[in-house]
Amino acid sequence: MTDAVTTSALSRSFENRVAVNSLDLSVHAGEIFGLVGPDGAGKTTTIRLLVGVLDPTSGDARVLGTPLSDLDSIRPRIGYMSQRFGLYEDLTVEENIRFFSRLQGVAGDRYRERTRELLSFSGLAPFTRRLAGQLSGGMKQKLGLSCALLHRPEILFLDEPTAGVDPVSRREFWHLLYGLLRDGVTIFVATSYMDEAERCARLAFLHNGHLISLDTPEKIRKETGGANLEEAFLIKVGDVDAARR
Repeated sequence: MTDAVTTSALSRSFENRVAVNSLDLSVHAGEIFGLVGPDGAGKTTTIRLLVGVLDPTSGDARVLGTPLSDLDSIRPRIGYMSQRFGLYEDLTVEENIRFFSRLQGVAGDRYRERTRELLSFSGLAPFTRRLAGQLSGGMKQKLGLSCALLHRPEILFLDEPTAGVDPVSRREFWHLLYGLLRDGVTIFVATSYMDEAERCARLAFLHNGHLISLDTPEKIRKETGGANLEEAFLIKVGDVDAARR
């Protein structure tokens, strides 16, 4: 099976703190892969390394077969939605899409066709003239996802895309992600929600920058004997008392 992402002893330190510690993992092409852990586990730093926002302190990684040092050469094949995606709240839905399309070099007939597709895909077609600042949290996330998809990336990195979003909107957002999987897009998503982790094909559990488990949700539960992923994680980090509670 082809790997869309591989990391080899990937590490990143900030002054005296190691945020990502010798990370080895692989993400198969065409799968939805979850990076799971509490706040401070190293999820955001890992994604920032893989999209080239940060440079590693040591180790390396390949995204779509390309080393981190050459990511600029495949930038049009990568989509990234950060934890606080930079929508312009004083612009309308349509104006935000137009702005990001220009950044990504999507113009002319391609822009018009892609805009129609994404507005239909996200359910935002009735709201093109609404200011982004007046959208609900769930609708903002759908707009952010649409902007990240304008250039048809082969792999999409999502950093806690549903944080602070209501349960119904979270479910709708994941429905959109499954639609992308059917189109062959590889999805790498960081989340601290265990119910979302259950939706992934495979998971990497992070704790204090360390990889503590990498497998399917089902196998992780069976390995630990946990009744659910949250309990399995607590067992993995040695907090058995909390797992029993």
